[in-house]
Amino acid sequence: MGRQVCNSGSRINPDLIIMKKILVTGATGFIGNYVITDLLKTNHKVIASSVDSNKARKKDWFDKVQYIPFDFSQFNPSKNYYEFFQSPDLMIHLAWEGLPNYTSDFHLSVNLPRHEALLTNLIRNGLKDLTITGTCLEYGFQEGKLDESMDTKPSNPYAIAKDRLRAKLESLQNENQFTLKWVRLFYMYGKGQNPNSLLSQLDASMERGDDSFNMSGGEQLRDYLPVEKVAEYIVRIANQNEVTGVINCSSGVPVKVKTFVEDYLNKKGKKIKLNLGYYPYASYEPMEFWGDNSKLRSILQH
Repeated sequence: MGRQVCNSGSRINPDLIIMKKILVTGATGFIGNYVITDLLKTNHKVIASSVDSNKARKKDWFDKVQYIPFDFSQFNPSKNYYEFFQSPDLMIHLAWEGLPNYTSDFHLSVNLPRHEALLTNLIRNGLKDLTITGTCLEYGFQEGKLDESMDTKPSNPYAIAKDRLRAKLESLQNENQFTLKWVRLFYMYGKGQNPNSLLSQLDASMERGDDSFNMSGGEQLRDYLPVEKVAEYIVRIANQNEVTGVINCSSGVPVKVKTFVEDYLNKKGKKIKLNLGYYPYASYEPMEFWGDNSKLRSILQH
């Protein structure tokens, strides 16, 4: 039985006294590791899944969860994956291979059919509550404050694949009764991030003792959150059903990339010359965009 939390009126929040069985895919990934850690602060039973069991065994949480390895390439359409994953009450689907290469056709030709097949199988066999991560790149080259009611205009294979998966899941709701929360991720940072990410490369440059750090012009406006917050928000979104559908997981605050890097250096008490303009701006994203996080804030207020 979960924790009982009372307010001044001595009323018990029912969401906190029902122990759920929660499946998390992509458990050993950058976000997955933090989501598992956040979930273990509750009394829910956590079922963790990933392709690499050896990597999972090295995680601090391994002995505190039920671990079920799964390789997407071994998907068997005749198998009941809802039973295979111990009939979870809630699924948080974070798995997605091939990142951070957003422009590879792999996302459309391999990832999309694999993930669509697995999730369809789970839903048709009994899954009633699904939280899954999408991407801000589904908005395409639209600029400014992006809100969930806007049309999607994905322009790279990764974003197109995610957008098509969302549409497929929404169509499945016409045939199967389940709750869908599609969490659009913006930009995140933190320990364990991909070595090709901006801050990971900056840290590596400073560790090497480089005189300068090569980067873009840094004038892009982006929406950043620490990965610990992203994980917390994903768990909060997943554990409620009042706000569903597409939900931006964002700070709602636009920040120049150059300013973000400078603030990071100041917080660490480090100095390095920024060689601005060394790299061109990315061709797969607009210059200025951030998320409207009104739906997220409504969840956090409860």
